[in-house]
Amino acid sequence: MKMISIVIATKNKGKVEEIRELLHGYDVEVKTLDDFDPIPEVIENGKSFEENARIKAIFTAKALGLPVIADDSGLVVDVLNGAPGVYSARYAGDKATDAENNLRLLKELNGVKNRNARFETVVAIALPNGEAKTYAGKVEGVILDTPDGNMGFGYDPLFYYTPFSKTFAQMTNEEKNRISHRGMAFKKLTGEFDKILIWMAS
Repeated sequence: MKMISIVIATKNKGKVEEIRELLHGYDVEVKTLDDFDPIPEVIENGKSFEENARIKAIFTAKALGLPVIADDSGLVVDVLNGAPGVYSARYAGDKATDAENNLRLLKELNGVKNRNARFETVVAIALPNGEAKTYAGKVEGVILDTPDGNMGFGYDPLFYYTPFSKTFAQMTNEEKNRISHRGMAFKKLTGEFDKILIWMAS
């Protein structure tokens, strides 16, 4: 079977690095949006991580004519009724930085004792004909009062994973991929990857 190109529908370098490691060893060439001419911006107007992941994957696969993997991930905080949720990347505004989003979250949780939260992700893999499959994962944690660690991205410096006694931003990629929401979703995807390669080739 010839090597198949798969496009990761993101320009987030941290996310690309994680996904490349998760797909290492498979007979695929991993490309990113940076490898192509710009395509129109995807309107992610879904009400759930799954809807957004499917929208992004199908739109990009049709635009590029190649199989695409897209994910929608976010932080779900119990006491904030599930916020930031699908707005995680733009919690502090449309062009917000990770630091600004983290700051807004800390303000919202100022003085709050219940800091239970979870990262959730849905990974969608789509073909140019509009067919798509999805895989979900989640991991429970606690939001700290102050950021800790300088690895990772997004809310990683605030997300404390009790079994490892460290935040996601203090973990190596290998540690994080073993237990993370994205790692879990990709384990489900890679568990079926032989079937997926046949599906993509057909």
